[in-house]
Amino acid sequence: MKSGFVAIIGKPNAGKSTLINALIKEKIAITSYKAQTTRNAIIGVLNRNDCQIVFCDTPGIHKAATALGSYMNKEALKQADGVDVIYYIVDAKKGMNDEDHKILNDLFKYGVPVFLLLNKIDLTSKEELFKRIEFADRNYDFKEIIPLSALNEDNLNELVKTTLNYLDDDLIYYPKDYITNTSLEFQIAEIIREKVLICLNKEIPHLCACKVDSFKETEHKVLIEASIICDKDSHKAIIIGKGGSMLKKINTLACKDLKAKLNKKVELSLFVKVEKDWMNKNTKLFDLGYFIGDKYDH
Repeated sequence: MKSGFVAIIGKPNAGKSTLINALIKEKIAITSYKAQTTRNAIIGVLNRNDCQIVFCDTPGIHKAATALGSYMNKEALKQADGVDVIYYIVDAKKGMNDEDHKILNDLFKYGVPVFLLLNKIDLTSKEELFKRIEFADRNYDFKEIIPLSALNEDNLNELVKTTLNYLDDDLIYYPKDYITNTSLEFQIAEIIREKVLICLNKEIPHLCACKVDSFKETEHKVLIEASIICDKDSHKAIIIGKGGSMLKKINTLACKDLKAKLNKKVELSLFVKVEKDWMNKNTKLFDLGYFIGDKYDH
């Protein structure tokens, strides 16, 4: 029996959330083709007879322009402290650049094994992949370089098998039925936010947050009230849509996932609220589940 902690780190849209969902074989982190989908560090626990691996999905590291962005970067790098292995995940099609170099300089300072995961090999030619591997091997001290496709679950068994070689603990950190550290309300809010990301274009989804206001469960159904927080009155109008059409679409898509998750009929009431410049207000960020600044550090 082996156990340990693994941080999954990388730039936005590299496939971190898709990877942790595939490893745990349950959707614990929302995904979309849009960058900066993940905002919180989310733990997923892989429980097998031979191991317990605690994976931490992190926000994509990016150039921050708001307090929320700074929080996301801080959350990502904080997870590397004290883990047994770091996965640095890269879009194999795009390769690495100066931004990756800066991030890796910080990660190698922790003194733990760093794996390079070249993701999305299904979208990459063999020639491109070989060049990425050769470049990484020549310029960095990665303990392992593993090509994979998180979406298609290609090479994930090899990834776990290799990771076990770097784990020395034999402790059980969590009960065998424990999967993630997030609350049910957080997961519901994230499902709604995922549908906002899917339904809306351009910058508007990234200027939104979601929060569950009430949750009531009866024998046959679940009643949920939730808010979509946006930055401007003009964004509120777009989220609601003509005659409420966009909000209805978001609601319908969210209810489908929530019904599957909760195994009950779901009645979801969505409200759109304007909170100007909410991404730079620490008290509001804290209220929405983002812990910003020394006052809210835990």
